[in-house]
Amino acid sequence: MFTNGYYITAELRVKDASKIHTTKQALMTLCEKTLTEPGCSVFTLHHDQTTPSRFLLWERFDDEAAFKAHFEMPHTQEYMAQDLTEVVQFFQTNTA
Repeated sequence: MFTNGYYITAELRVKDASKIHTTKQALMTLCEKTLTEPGCSVFTLHHDQTTPSRFLLWERFDDEAAFKAHFEMPHTQEYMAQDLTEVVQFFQTNTA
């Protein structure tokens, strides 16, 4: 089902609970734009239904270079400049 690659699972926390809706919209835009990047085949947002301030990103890039290039993209820089979330933890994995 999944091919080898550079997989990331990132847990994000919304910094300001009054901005959960704004954050969700911004993350959805980030996902849409990131999926157009070369080397990215999965960039999916998940919202924790029991902890509204928690989001997960499931990501798959072809390799570490494509993942690192993601952070140089204008849409990623724009999202990060909004300072809406912080990374609680992340995992880099590959298919078993």
